[in-house]
Order: sequence, then structure tokens, then C-alpha cells
Amino acid sequence: MTQYGFHFDASRCTGCKTCVLACKDIKDLYVDHMFRRVYEFGDGGWQSDDQGCWTTDSFVYYVSSACNHCANPACTQVCPVQSMTKHDETGLVYNDPTTCIGCGACVAACPYGAPSLDEGRGISIKCDGCHGRVEQGGQPACSEACPQRALDFGDIDELRATYGELSAIAPLPDPSQTDPSVTITPCDAAVDWDGGVGEVMNDMELV
Repeated sequence: MTQYGFHFDASRCTGCKTCVLACKDIKDLYVDHMFRRVYEFGDGGWQSDDQGCWTTDSFVYYVSSACNHCANPACTQVCPVQSMTKHDETGLVYNDPTTCIGCGACVAACPYGAPSLDEGRGISIKCDGCHGRVEQGGQPACSEACPQRALDFGDIDELRATYGELSAIAPLPDPSQTDPSVTITPCDAAVDWDGGVGEVMNDMELV
């Protein structure tokens, strides 16, 4: 089985959210749903020494994240009707709307917040890796639309061979929970996922 996944380059991302909008457009998502999120993460402040000299240790960077089509997905393990499945040929994880009962178990289980409940249709919805485009040799809408080429998509083994094995920076969770199919190129300001400093600074954009 080929396991497809994403590469995210934090040194290129400017937080423009073109990836978010491209996804919402191609998936025709409501205003209150998004499959890809861009986190603004930062910390620091200003300090003055006894000579009146001001310095700062402020930093900020962006992290674009969606479903990571994990090797050990939490969502598939808790789905009581096996609607959330990991597909054999691509490793992409997506939901069958004809069998989903909208219980929300996958929503609660995913550490990345990838699935959400579409209350109007009574089902769970999430990023499916644009599997239709991928099966025709294309790229997901998010990676294709990124103007800075901060996103790439393909065989995760090939991406890791090119970009390295790092799969989490703050504010992403402990990657050992699900073994996400993602590799990350950190920027200079990037904090380890368990670094203990910094906070998400754009919470209101992410709900």
C-alpha cells in the first residue's frame, strides 16, 4: 500500500490561508466548517534593562494543518459503524456518508480536530485528501493552491526521504498518538511540540 501524506514547510508559510479557502471552495463547505486550519503560534514580549535599552524575545510563525491520514488513526478505531475507514490503495482516511450515524465519536477522538459534525446532514465530515483528484494523478486543492509552495503531497516515504522525519511542531500534538502521515520543515522560530512555550494567537479564526 502507498501511504499518501503532506509536507508542510513552516519557513515558507506566510499565514495567507489560501490553502483554507481553496479547500472550502472545492468542498463547498459552510462558513462554520473548515478541513484545513492555519494556526498563528507565538510568544514573548519586551524587556528594558537598567540602561533603558529595550529588547524583545517575541516570535510568531504559522502552521497549516488538516487531517494527517495517520498510520494509526484514532477516528477509525472509535467509529461504531466502521464508516471512517483507511483505504488500502492510498492510505487516505475518509468517511462514508451513507453509513455514518453522526455520533461524533471520531470528532472527540482525533487529536488534530480533523473531523467535525455537519448537524444539517447528521454526519461527520473531514478532509479526504481530495482522493478523487489524487486517484487521477492530481494534488489536493490546498497544496496546489499554496502561493508559497509551503505544502506538498505525495508518497509519505518519498516526502520523508526528501524533507526529513519531523512530524510535529507546536501547537500540534504528540505525534506518537497516531503516527501522522506528515513531515514538517521547521522555521527558525519553531518550537518543539512539547516545548512548553507559546500559544495559539488566532483561536477565534479556528472554530
